[in-house]
Amino acid sequence: MSATTRGTEPLTSPRTIAVLGNPNVGKSTLFNRISSARVHTSNFPGTTQDASVATNADSTIIDLPGIYALDLDTSESSVCRRVLKGELAPRGLEAHVPDTLLVVVDATNLMRNLTLVGEALALRLPTLVVVNMTDLAARKSIVIDTEALSECLGCPVVSCSARTGEGIQNVIEAMSDPRVPDRTPPTDLDALELWSEDIYAHVAAPQASVLHDRLTDRLDRAFTHPILGVFTFALVMTGFFYAIFKLAAIPMDLIDAWFGTLGGWIGSLLPEGAIRDLLVDGIIAGVGGTVIFLPQIVLLFFMLALLESTGYLARAAFVIDRVMRPFGLSGHSFVPLLSSHACAIPGIMAARAVPDPKDRLATILVAPFMSCTARIPVYVLLTGVLFPDRPSAQALAFTGCYVVGAIAGLLSALIARRTILRGRSRPMALELPSYRTPDIRAALMLTLDRAKVFLRKAGSMILAISIVLWWLGAYPHSDPPMQAVELREQAAVVVEGASELEAQADEIEARASVERSFLGRIGSTIEPVFEPLGYDRQLTIGVLASFAAREVFVSTMAIQITGSDDVEDDSIVERIATAQRDDGSPLFTPATSWSLLIFYILAMQCLPTLVVTAKEAGGWKWALLQLGWMSGLAYLGAAIAYRVVSIIG
Repeated sequence: MSATTRGTEPLTSPRTIAVLGNPNVGKSTLFNRISSARVHTSNFPGTTQDASVATNADSTIIDLPGIYALDLDTSESSVCRRVLKGELAPRGLEAHVPDTLLVVVDATNLMRNLTLVGEALALRLPTLVVVNMTDLAARKSIVIDTEALSECLGCPVVSCSARTGEGIQNVIEAMSDPRVPDRTPPTDLDALELWSEDIYAHVAAPQASVLHDRLTDRLDRAFTHPILGVFTFALVMTGFFYAIFKLAAIPMDLIDAWFGTLGGWIGSLLPEGAIRDLLVDGIIAGVGGTVIFLPQIVLLFFMLALLESTGYLARAAFVIDRVMRPFGLSGHSFVPLLSSHACAIPGIMAARAVPDPKDRLATILVAPFMSCTARIPVYVLLTGVLFPDRPSAQALAFTGCYVVGAIAGLLSALIARRTILRGRSRPMALELPSYRTPDIRAALMLTLDRAKVFLRKAGSMILAISIVLWWLGAYPHSDPPMQAVELREQAAVVVEGASELEAQADEIEARASVERSFLGRIGSTIEPVFEPLGYDRQLTIGVLASFAAREVFVSTMAIQITGSDDVEDDSIVERIATAQRDDGSPLFTPATSWSLLIFYILAMQCLPTLVVTAKEAGGWKWALLQLGWMSGLAYLGAAIAYRVVSIIG
């Protein structure tokens, strides 16, 4: 039976309920209240939008993206239109016209919401309108007559506060008996606006005159001021990233230690051989390298959700919009790009909040230019080599790395918006929502969903890549060098100094193993490609290995030079800085160090990020474009840096 022929008959068979509403009306909070415990996040095939989906024995509830109107030329509006027409469904569900349409409106801003309500009623689906945020409306002396509103709309209307839970049971009961509207609103936009004004005049009680909120006006003037607003935003973001870097450090260290302990325990149980090496160095190390980012991602999305729910994030976007617009981006792109300084993966995922499809894609493509935490070990090594015993110069160079990365990202966005993503940048139209107390429960649930998405989308591909790289670095096995054999023989007969001899033998054997592995052979073969950048065989291997994850450059160099990957040992870092090439010349000359620094600022060296780009941008063509553009720019920039520094000495 089709949805339009059910009329007022109770719906007893399994049904689909679509939740529709403007942004910032508490739609997702209401969804979390009315949904069952079996909630999961799905996505629409061929799009970047996620949908929270709740299923139980008799219904499936889909939380659609927040939109201002169904007929807008945005990807979010397109998704909503196609779902409501039965042309699209979240992945794993069959597409069909929803059995029930639940439209959520804001009691404090009913006038604006009625336009979307009118469009929804015109679909002639069994509909229920929920007037949310009644607690905030009461504080402003706004009272909505739900019975009068139901009479005007021709469908059931109930009120609630999803944040406090008041009236939720009434919503759940009303969901079992929606009704096809018996009135059709006008389709012309001007007539629809007049229709909305007329309805509001009939349903707003006399005491519902909106009082002038002086505090809100004062806060808005401060938060959106060209100077004070930027200063406020800088303070907020400083605290934001301080929390991400500092608070996440503890769980990240614990995760790292736990996986290290797990690897050691597994290694002690199994005999030496390929199986043990695969489990310890391939699978456990690969999974650990993925999960270690989880605390940063969890904190990022949790704090973003809190900032958004307070209403501040919308004000900040307006302030930054003036800075971003000359580069073809809008204020919506600033938070994702700023988030990428912690890790590009959550930054790219946060780009879902950018409403314009071309702006969103440009943001995704340039997000990895922002210097993330994975680059820090490389920056520390190279700035230390360039400016030994000069901490002020090291700090200045370190800051310059972040500035160069941000400038490269903005200029790349400008080029993209003038070429492959050509088109007029859409003016930033963003509602300034009411200031509200953060909804901790909704923020936690959103954070949980985003963490699951990260692990599910990136986990399997990252694991496969880790295994491949482990295999390339571990095989083929070769006999230990004669020098290592002789040292072990000496260690077996001497009384004192045996441990030092064994350590020297281990170092020589580890270096030879890396050199003779497939990865080492690839490095020797490709060395001529990187010769214009000043890199020898060892540096080429380090660069190639770090295309999986840039932070492994330092440990890869440590293994090649010292036979140990303990980069926390200052003596090992010192030996890396003073290492020599095969011909006896210094490995890290000033020209080579500057070349490496520029290369690591600009290069796309993070396979997990490429995986997420492919998922979020809609295909591997965008990920490969991102890889090609950033790698080419890094190569060119590093070659120029090497030549310039070599010439000027």
